[in-house]
Amino acid sequence: MTGLEPLLGRREIASPADMEAFGEEIGRMLRPGDLVVLTGALGAGKTTLTRGIAAGLGVRGPVQSPTFVIARTHPSLVGGPPLVHVDAYRLGSALELDDLDIDVDRSVVIVEWGKGMVDGIRDTWWEVELERELGGRGADTMCGDLSRASEELDADAPRTVTVSRRP
Repeated sequence: MTGLEPLLGRREIASPADMEAFGEEIGRMLRPGDLVVLTGALGAGKTTLTRGIAAGLGVRGPVQSPTFVIARTHPSLVGGPPLVHVDAYRLGSALELDDLDIDVDRSVVIVEWGKGMVDGIRDTWWEVELERELGGRGADTMCGDLSRASEELDADAPRTVTVSRRP
């Protein structure tokens, strides 16, 4: 487990560029064997944060949401660990995540939509929760008018990011 301790707690991220910069800071701190779970509603900035993490790790891109392929491996360009970027949204259980046979010990693994899916893969991991305002109504939980939510996904609303260590 790396030293993300300086990043523990809540902070506001003002823009997508700031989210990517924060991800780059995280990426420079991650080491092989680190597991990071990203939690947040659609459009909260999970993939943008992962792009920054990839830049901080110095891996080959482009980094895109792996929704349809479930997991993408980005090899290092600088002799560091590869980044394995997983989208667990379509997985039904932690067993399905384990079935992907990811080399967690030699990689940095980022799991979007991974809350409740990584128990048993690692004893401890980092959780990054991303929340965003949606039309001035508070944190977007995607419970409510989905058509209104989809209209506002591209808005440059600030995000609240909480970094914690689990369990």
